[in-house]
Amino acid sequence: MVTGTKPTNEKLKVKRYKIRHSIEEYTFPKEAYVHAVVFDEKYMHVELTDERVISIPLMWIPTLYNASDKDRKKFEISQNRKMIIWDPEKCGINDEINILDYLGPIRTGDESGSVTYAFPETRKQLAESKSKKKK
Repeated sequence: MVTGTKPTNEKLKVKRYKIRHSIEEYTFPKEAYVHAVVFDEKYMHVELTDERVISIPLMWIPTLYNASDKDRKKFEISQNRKMIIWDPEKCGINDEINILDYLGPIRTGDESGSVTYAFPETRKQLAESKSKKKK
C-alpha cells in the first residue's frame, strides 16, 4: 500500500517522433533459399537469396568439422535450394544439411493477431490446424 501521495493536476509532457518509414517498406522474409556457401576455419556461412547470411559453427556438424577443407567444398545445393548435400562418392562426407533446421523458430501470425513461434518441423501441423479452424 502506498501512502503519502497527493493527487496533482500536472500534465505529463509526451515527446512524439515522426515515423519515417511505413511498415510496407520493411522486408520480412517468409522463405529461405540457399544462394551460396562459404567455409572458414570455424563456420559454414550460408548466404540466402534474400541476402541474409547465416553462420553455422562447424562444431555443430561433426561430419563437416572432421572433414578436410577440400571435401567441405564438394557440396551441391538441392534443386529446391533448401538443402546442402555432400555425395560420399565425390568426397569423404555423407551428409545433407536442411537450412530450415538452422533458422530457429518461425514466427507465424493468424487472423486474431496472436503470434505463435513454430519450429520448421511443426509448420505443416500449424497449417493443418489453421485450415481446420477456418472450416
